[in-house]
Amino acid sequence: MDRHQLELLRRIQELEFVAVDLNLFLDTHPNDKAALRDFTRVTDELKKLKHAYEQRYALLTVEGYCPGRYPWNWIETPWPWEIDYC
Repeated sequence: MDRHQLELLRRIQELEFVAVDLNLFLDTHPNDKAALRDFTRVTDELKKLKHAYEQRYALLTVEGYCPGRYPWNWIETPWPWEIDYC
């Protein structure tokens, strides 16, 4: 993986963590407008970054934002535990 791909993937993972955390917070604080604004901002940015990643590199999930490419490259991308971020 090149440096840009690693940085983009790490940012996606960070935003996914934040989105899940905000989702859980909103489950118990549904009237918190600031949290809802943050959740909307984070998920909007996350969608954009996932789309950009999949356009340039490969699908992140089977039901990704971009159609599969020919030849099918799903199995050629590293699994999360195979990625060396250093």
